[in-house]
Amino acid sequence: MGRVEGKVAFITGAARGQGRAHAIRLAEEGADIIAVDSCSDVETVPYAGATTEDLAETVKQVEALDRRILARRADVRDLGALQEVAAEGIAELGGIDIVCANAGIASFGPALDLDESTWQDVIDINLTGAFKTVKATVPHMIETGRKGSVILTSSVAGLIAFPNLAHYTAAKHGVTGLMRAFAIELAGHGIRVNSIHPATVDTPMVSNNYELFLGGVKGATREQAAAGMAGMNALNIPWVETIDVSNAVLYLASDESRYVTGTTTVIDAGAIAPFKIPHG
Repeated sequence: MGRVEGKVAFITGAARGQGRAHAIRLAEEGADIIAVDSCSDVETVPYAGATTEDLAETVKQVEALDRRILARRADVRDLGALQEVAAEGIAELGGIDIVCANAGIASFGPALDLDESTWQDVIDINLTGAFKTVKATVPHMIETGRKGSVILTSSVAGLIAFPNLAHYTAAKHGVTGLMRAFAIELAGHGIRVNSIHPATVDTPMVSNNYELFLGGVKGATREQAAAGMAGMNALNIPWVETIDVSNAVLYLASDESRYVTGTTTVIDAGAIAPFKIPHG
């Protein structure tokens, strides 16, 4: 028996990166998947969004594990679209037990230089999108008494601040607060709510933005980024891998964490440690 055998997971931002990794890891442990992604670009974001081909690859990898998957395009800013996908997934796969509100974007700039659209897109997708994901799925869990697990993707930026990321930091702090409120409100239904807080993760969001992550170094390479970004962590690594985050998601989704709710699970290589030992 897998650690989430017989369960169904609803995952946003599932076409690539952390979302795909979560879908695969949960499928490896027996879950069926409802995979959601907008598969589109956002005008204010300085990198390309996921594609329908990316989402198809997630489907291919989950099906290779002999698990069922329903994949649909939907924007987390559109509650109606999320509700339609949830209803379709419930009808086809039998219910929803695990919710991973993972979809997110990043852009960069000093707080006072951010235009309204750049600010609003990050808040709408990263914070309000998490709220709408829960609103589209959890009522079913309450009605059916499934006592499931909700996992909201925050960030180390949901616990500490970073320059040139005021909108992202505000949204991710908001996700942390949202998690705590939902944990209290849903505890009476036996539904657990937790958040995960990765440091930099080796995903397309990062690999498409080495220049920006290094403060504007033109033509920055992966090797330059690795050297520069290692200084952000206590452990001498530049970033964590998606599997490290997915293993945390699996734990929070499984019955191993049956009494864990309202917590912030940090996967950060010591990035928020108060004292860091210089590498060398």
